Amino acid sequence: MIEFVVIVESSADARTATKLADRILVEKIDWLEPEQLQYLFRWTGLEAGTEHSCWKDINQIITNSKNLGFRPPRYLGHKDGALKSDGAAAIKIMNLVRYLQKTRNIKAVIFIRDLDNQPERREGLEQARLVQIDRQPKLEIIIGTANRMREAWVLNGFIPLNQEERRILEEIKTKLNFDPCEDSHRLRSNSFEEPDRIRNPKVVVEKLTEGKMEREQQCWEETSLDHLRKRGIYTGLTDYLQEIEQHLTPII
Repeated sequence: MIEFVVIVESSADARTATKLADRILVEKIDWLEPEQLQYLFRWTGLEAGTEHSCWKDINQIITNSKNLGFRPPRYLGHKDGALKSDGAAAIKIMNLVRYLQKTRNIKAVIFIRDLDNQPERREGLEQARLVQIDRQPKLEIIIGTANRMREAWVLNGFIPLNQEERRILEEIKTKLNFDPCEDSHRLRSNSFEEPDRIRNPKVVVEKLTEGKMEREQQCWEETSLDHLRKRGIYTGLTDYLQEIEQHLTPII
């Protein structure tokens, strides 16, 4: 079966990114129904039997793979100079994937990353993609970078379902002087302390969803894709949806 390898920061990132991708595939392929997805491909990690791999575990996964016979090529540098931020790690991952392609039908790698006010993270991933783009066997490389973090994508999909949610959203909008769902990229704080905590995307998501994962999931599972595309221009969500459409749809 076809495999799409997913590299993320957390399980929540994996759930969000893969469900959005599933929805794009169903939208863009006329004959495809949601229940058919499981028979066409699976989301996997670098290690067999896993559903995704985390950035923090990459070095250990590569070490374990060396013990099983993987011999990474010596990297001679990037033609435009040093790879930025995550670029070097992405090269290591793709080298391992090409080794795994000898025994596994891996057709794509999806890199999901929070920018966290570090635009060089995406630049490094794009550099790495350019290095690998013409190598064989063919490997599609999809990049999804959330500005500033995954919670911004959740907010892009939040639509109040009842009066209480509308009240909470209006209260937050008054404090911020902008709509955190339409302009979630403007939430730049990392703080959980007053007065800046209301500008932390994690805090806003928790307030709006009352900390319920089921309610959070509705934001990316049920909100229309057109709505997400419209709101996600500045958070990287729109770009990610386009990458899925361009790179994964042709494989299916």
